[in-house]
Amino acid sequence: MSNYLNQLFNLHNKTALVIGGTGELCGKMAEGLAGAGVNVILVGRSEEKAKQKLAAMNVHGGKHFFESCDVSTKENIEGLLKSVLQKVPQIDILINGAGINSPTPFFDISEEEYERIFNVNTKSLFLTCQVFGKYFIANKISASIINLGSMSGLTPLSRVFTYSMSKAAVHNLTRNLAREWATQGVRVNTVVPGFFPAEQNKKVLQPDRIANIMNHTPMKRFGASSELIGATLLLASDAGSFMTGTEIVVDGGFSATTI
Repeated sequence: MSNYLNQLFNLHNKTALVIGGTGELCGKMAEGLAGAGVNVILVGRSEEKAKQKLAAMNVHGGKHFFESCDVSTKENIEGLLKSVLQKVPQIDILINGAGINSPTPFFDISEEEYERIFNVNTKSLFLTCQVFGKYFIANKISASIINLGSMSGLTPLSRVFTYSMSKAAVHNLTRNLAREWATQGVRVNTVVPGFFPAEQNKKVLQPDRIANIMNHTPMKRFGASSELIGATLLLASDAGSFMTGTEIVVDGGFSATTI
């Protein structure tokens, strides 16, 4: 059985670039990939946060390192690709997980806040898919792109207007790219976390909101970041070779509940 599973989920000698990998959720997804034998490059802005994530991955062996990059411009992302390819022969997996949130009431949302959230959550992902998608297709690489979506991208949630809008765009773009690149060996999917106590949610998770979330979640708890690893390994490996344009929801039953 173990040999069968190892072959099905074999990721040894693959290389993954994890944007947002210094955060709680993508950091744990990156750690899961490292445990499966993947060489992992974390991309973010905080070298201090990256050190903690790299330490957790180093126990699994392999090659893991940090690349500091502001992915808000295409020029920066192209520079990132060039820099990484000087250190590894090929990139096989791309995870897009950069994201910011805000609880600002709708009438108080400024243009600056709107643009800031869309630049991080949507524009940077759009540009990253452009640059890396072109690289994968030009080099005939059977690649997996995993975009981090949100429950609010499927069903609008109160108090997070700009975040919901930006993540809905991510879900739509993912499906479009999956259709566009399906015959060229590039799979594009979305992992959709339910409610996890991530750093970007701290301002939103007030006591009354937590109570509402628990009442709507059959498992009556938040997700643990490690519970995203299974979906990540499925989409990154050949075990998910016929999966593209799909949304894997990891939410403790939240989306299955009405009243």
